[in-house]
Amino acid sequence: MQDASLNLQPHPTMEDVAREAKVGRMTVSRALNQPELVSTESLAAVHAAIERLGYVQNLNAGSLASNRSRIVGAVIPTIEHQFFSDTVIGLSQTLAVKGYQLLLGQSNYQAAEEQRLFDAFVGRRVDGIMLIRTSAPAALVNRIQRCGVPVIEAWDTSNDQIDMRIGFSHRDAGAAVARFLAGRGRRRLGYMGAVDVRSSQRLDGLRAGAKASGIEQPEAVMLDRPAGINDAPALLSALLERRQDVDAVFCSSDMLAAGVLFECQRRGIRVPDDLALMGFVDLPIAAATQPGITTVRVPSLRIGELAGEMLLDYLDGKSPAHPHVDLGFSIAERSTT
Repeated sequence: MQDASLNLQPHPTMEDVAREAKVGRMTVSRALNQPELVSTESLAAVHAAIERLGYVQNLNAGSLASNRSRIVGAVIPTIEHQFFSDTVIGLSQTLAVKGYQLLLGQSNYQAAEEQRLFDAFVGRRVDGIMLIRTSAPAALVNRIQRCGVPVIEAWDTSNDQIDMRIGFSHRDAGAAVARFLAGRGRRRLGYMGAVDVRSSQRLDGLRAGAKASGIEQPEAVMLDRPAGINDAPALLSALLERRQDVDAVFCSSDMLAAGVLFECQRRGIRVPDDLALMGFVDLPIAAATQPGITTVRVPSLRIGELAGEMLLDYLDGKSPAHPHVDLGFSIAERSTT
């Protein structure tokens, strides 16, 4: 019977690379960590030796010496939505310029999972954390304040219990939608979304904006999970059962708005003549549908880039000039309104 055990070779060491490149161990270390201090010839020799040997640097050794892991953790609700993915891309690209790597966790909109991931990242001694929260329970806020690493809350500006935050006001976005729709003659608004912290803030803003505009209070249909394109038929039915004369709908995402548009077309509901429609974020689908979907445009990618810049500044010993950054939003008007 053939021996099934693996024939594993010893992992090449830094000393092996030094011998192969015919340089000292310190030169190898500098080539990996401070290449600007190494001559062009020695640098080329070290990299050639690394390639031949298949050497991978032991990052744990460096982190123990410097008390830095050079890893940043990010806790996000889901990787399913492009707008969160764009923020992660912005963060990752910014960190990579300075040699930091990103460790990603998905909370699935569950507060308990969000807290577990946060604790796991702190336990693994990440150098910083970006948090797109699901909630802000007192226990998590207490952990953030005591964890000993910089934490940035992204996609929101409302939580003043966290030292650094970057995003925009979801409540203001909802209020702006109400004013926009009222300005186009709509008087009976509906809202479709999920019961999460940011969606609920947008609904609060929509209600406040409706009141300030002198129109009727919106009717809302909400799911206890993220609402997607396939939820549109059921949500539209539920909304029309509650308020048959609704004349405008604000959706918690562009994907949901696209689903509502397709369902309206299937039912013979004319958009925008019978029903105005708005989405949120400004994903490519909002401009690709016919008619194009009016939406709230938010800076998803820039949120991640600035979060990375703020973390890097903090880790370099610089206090962020503006620890609370409101990037704002705008309304991209298209044919559904």
